Amino acid sequence: MTTVTMMKCACERCLCVVSTADAIEKEGKYYCSQACADGHKDEKGCAHSGCGCG
Repeated sequence: MTTVTMMKCACERCLCVVSTADAIEKEGKYYCSQACADGHKDEKGCAHSGCGCG
């Protein structure tokens, strides 16, 4: 059995790879930031260097 510990943020436009232990989990998906988890309703981008999602 393999345990996944790192995965791409579930936000489609986000480039970030996030640790499943540190990620924000919402509806079974893992996000790198609250902005991504909220679908960028209030914030553009995820504030991580080099990523322009949102």
